[in-house]
Amino acid sequence: MEKLNEIKVFEDKKVRTLWVEEQEKWYFSIVDVIAVLTDSPNPRKYWSVLKTRLKAEGSQLTTNCSQLKMPSADGKYYLTDVADTEQLFRLIQSIPSPKAEPFKLWLAQVASERLDEMQDPELSIDRALQQYLNLGYSENWINQRLKSIEVRKELTNEWKKRGLKEGIHFATLTDIITKAWSDKTPKEYKILKV
Repeated sequence: MEKLNEIKVFEDKKVRTLWVEEQEKWYFSIVDVIAVLTDSPNPRKYWSVLKTRLKAEGSQLTTNCSQLKMPSADGKYYLTDVADTEQLFRLIQSIPSPKAEPFKLWLAQVASERLDEMQDPELSIDRALQQYLNLGYSENWINQRLKSIEVRKELTNEWKKRGLKEGIHFATLTDIITKAWSDKTPKEYKILKV
C-alpha cells in the first residue's frame, strides 16, 4: 500500500495529510484540523473530549476513524487519528467554532443543491457547465468534455449488456484502455495531479 505524506498550511497552521493509493483517498490528521478550527491550546485533549461526547451521542464517526503513521514535530512517525474527506466534513459539523461555520454553511448548501438535482437532474448538467466556464475552460473544451462523457456512457452501457459488472470489471477495462493510449493508468494520473 503506497502512501504519500504532505503538509497543507491553513491560516499559518500545518495540517498533516496522507494519500493512500490503494484506497485512492486523502486522510487528514484530526488533531491538526481541530487545532486550526478551535485555536485550542491542547487539540489532543479537545479531540479526546469530543470523541467521548460523540460516542455518547451514538455517532459512528469515532468508530470509523482510522489511525495511520504520520510525522510528528520530532520527525518520528506515530499512529495518528485520521479522517477521510467525508469523515472530516462530519467532524467539522461537530465542532462549535466560528472558523467551522463557513464549512458548515457550505455543507448545507451542497446538500440542498444535491437534493434539488435529485428532483431535476438537468440542474446538475447546468451547474457542471457553469463550473467549467468559471474555471476558465473554453466552450469548445466543454463540448469535447461532454462528448467524452457521452461516449463513456455508451461504452459502459455496452459493457453492461455483455454481462460485465460495475466496479472491478469497469476499473480493469478503463485501466487497459487508458494505458493503451496514454501509457499511464488512471491511478498514475491521480498521483501526477497531486
